[in-house]
Amino acid sequence: MESMERIENLKSALRERILVIDGAMGTAIQSFDLGPDDFGGAEYEGCNEHLVLTRPDVIEAIHRGHLDAGADIIETDTFGSTAIVLAEYDLAHEARRLNLVAAELARRVADDAATPDKPRFVAGSMGPTTKTISVTGGVTFEELADSYHTQAAGLIEGNCDVLLLETGQDTLNIKAGLEGIDRAFAELGREIPVAVQGTVEPMGTLLAGQDVESLYVSLAHRDLLWIGINCATGPAFMTDHIRTLASISRFPVSCVPNAGMPDEDGKYNETPEAMSETLGRFADSGWVNLVGGCCGTVNGHIHLLGETVEGKAPRQIVESSETRVSGIDALLVDDQLRPAVVGERTNVLGSRRFRRLINEGKFEEAAEIGRRQARNGAHILDVCLQDPDRDEAADVAEFLDLVTKKVKTPIMVDSTDAKVIELSLKRLQGKAIINSVNLEDGEERFQAVVPLARRYGAALVVGCIDDDKEQAQAITRVRKLEVALRSARLLTEKYGVPEEDLIFDPLVFPVGTGDVNYIGSGAETVEGVRLIKEALPRAKTILGISNVSFGLPAAGREVLNSVFLYHCVQAGLDMAIVNSEAMMRYAAIPEEERKLAEDLIWYTGEDPVAAFAAHFREKAPTASNEERRSLPLDERLALAIIEGTKEGLAEDLDEALQGRTPLEIINGPLM
Repeated sequence: MESMERIENLKSALRERILVIDGAMGTAIQSFDLGPDDFGGAEYEGCNEHLVLTRPDVIEAIHRGHLDAGADIIETDTFGSTAIVLAEYDLAHEARRLNLVAAELARRVADDAATPDKPRFVAGSMGPTTKTISVTGGVTFEELADSYHTQAAGLIEGNCDVLLLETGQDTLNIKAGLEGIDRAFAELGREIPVAVQGTVEPMGTLLAGQDVESLYVSLAHRDLLWIGINCATGPAFMTDHIRTLASISRFPVSCVPNAGMPDEDGKYNETPEAMSETLGRFADSGWVNLVGGCCGTVNGHIHLLGETVEGKAPRQIVESSETRVSGIDALLVDDQLRPAVVGERTNVLGSRRFRRLINEGKFEEAAEIGRRQARNGAHILDVCLQDPDRDEAADVAEFLDLVTKKVKTPIMVDSTDAKVIELSLKRLQGKAIINSVNLEDGEERFQAVVPLARRYGAALVVGCIDDDKEQAQAITRVRKLEVALRSARLLTEKYGVPEEDLIFDPLVFPVGTGDVNYIGSGAETVEGVRLIKEALPRAKTILGISNVSFGLPAAGREVLNSVFLYHCVQAGLDMAIVNSEAMMRYAAIPEEERKLAEDLIWYTGEDPVAAFAAHFREKAPTASNEERRSLPLDERLALAIIEGTKEGLAEDLDEALQGRTPLEIINGPLM
C-alpha cells in the first residue's frame, strides 16, 4: 500500500472509531534484561534507540507483541533519537540513520500484520529531548529545530505515517519540533501528518508551566492529526485535563497514560482492568479519539484497552470561532471579558520610566513594571523596545527572557521589524499577538509578517491604514470600515488567517490639540468600532486609548481616557491598550467632568477644548502605583517585601544603609 493511501486510511479510521496506540517501548525493553553487548558495548548501554542496529530482533518482537495485542498504531523506537540526546552517547552523527532504520523496521512489521479489515499504522516517535528552552536552558530554539529536522527526515524516509511529538514538557520545545519538521518537509518535498502529545505533571501543568488549555491554544494554528496528553500520571489524574481538551479541540484527542504512578521502587502497578475502566469512561463521555499506554504498560493493557473501546463512538470534533491567545495562561477574549486590558507601560515609546530602565540596563526592574501591570489588571502585556538608539533585537531577547518568568499573561509583540517579531515568537511559549500589520505600503507588511503568525502561532492587530494618498490613516467611520473590510478580505482569503485571529485597530487621534483634522475624531472612532463589529462579528477590535487625550492636562487625561474607553466598550470594543495602574471607573467620575469629556469627544458646545483645559489645568492627577517613589523610604522598603518586587530595591537599600546598620533595617521596615 502506498504512503498516501495509508495516510488517508488513517484519517478515515480516526473519523470512524477510537484507535489504539501501542504500549511502553522502554518497559518492554527492560523485560528482555539486556546487557552491554546487546547495546553494542558498555559506552552505549541504556541507549534504547541504538538497539535498532544492534538487536533489531528485540525491537521487532516488541512491535509484534503490541500488534498482536490489538494496537492500531505502533511507535518507532526513536523517542531519544535526536542528535541532542544521542550526543550523550557520541552518536549524534548517527541520528538520521537510526531514525530511518527504526522507521523501516516498524513499517515492515506493521505491514506484515495489516489486513483489509484492520490496517496498521506507524507513528514516528519524537521525544522532548533531555533539555528544555524554558526550564533547563542550555539549548536554543535553532539547535532544537535543527535536531528535530534531522530526526523527522529520517522518519519520513523510513515511511512513517505520522510524526508524533510526544511527552512535551515545554511548548517552546514543541514549537521548535514543528519548525524542524517543516524544514524536513521542505528538504524532502513531501509532507505527512503531525500529532502532538503534552505531558501534564501531577501539579496540573506542563513542566514549563502551561496547562492543557494553554498548550492547545498555542498549537491550534497547526493542522494536527491529533493532540493529546501522555505520560507523567495514570489515567485518573488526567480526567480534568482530557475533559478540558475535549471541550475545545478542533483536532482528535488522545489519552496515553502511564500504568499509574511509580512506587518507591519505580514500578508501575495500575492493572489493565483499572486503566481500561478509566479510559472506557473517557470514551463513554465522548472525550477521546485515541487511547494507548505509556510507562509501565504492557501488552495486557493494550489488549484490554482495545476490547474496552471497541464499538464505542469516537469523540466529535469541536468547531469554534472564539478568539483565544495565551502566555503561560490562556485567555478567552469574549463579551464577558470586554474589554481585555492590554498593559501599555512596557513600551519604550510610551513610558519614560520604562525607557530609562532599559537604557540603564536595568532589565530586571523593567520586567517588574510588566509584573505590576499584570497584578493591577492587565490581561495582556504590550512589549515594545523600538528605541532607535539601541539594539532592539538584543533588548527584546533579554527582556522577554525575564518578563516571561514573572508574568503568565499573553504577550503583544509590538514592533515594525519582522526579524524582531520572529525572534520574539521563538521566545514565547504561548500564542502571542503581533502589533501590527497594515496596508500603508500595499501588501508588503502582510507578506513579511503574516507568514510568521501562521508559522509560530499568533493573532494579528490590523491597523486601519492603507495606501490611499489622500487619507492613509482612516479618520472617518466610513474609511475605518472600508480599510478593515479590505484588510479582512485579503487576510482571510489570500493569506489564510482565521477571522477570529484578526484584531482591528480603528485608530485613535488626539481630540484636544485643536488640529482641525481631528475635530470630532473621537466620535468617529467610537462609531468606527461599532461598524467594524457589525460587519466582522468574529474579529475583535482594539484601541490605544491614551492617544485620545494627548496634549491635555494630566488630570484631565485620566478622565477623558476613562470616558472615551467607556463609550468605545459600549460600541463593542474588545481590547484596550491602557495603563492598568491608572484606570478610573466611569461611574466614579463626577457628572460635570464626564460631560466635559463627552463634549470633547463629540465636539459639542462653543469651545470644548478650552472648557476642558480650563477645568483641569490646576487639578492634580491621581497617583498611580508606578509612582511609588513618592512614598517615604521605609514605606517603599516595606512595599517591596509585601509585593515581592525588586523594583528600585537596590537603590532604596543603599539609601537606608547611609544612616542605619543592616540589622536595624531588617528589624525595622523589613520586619
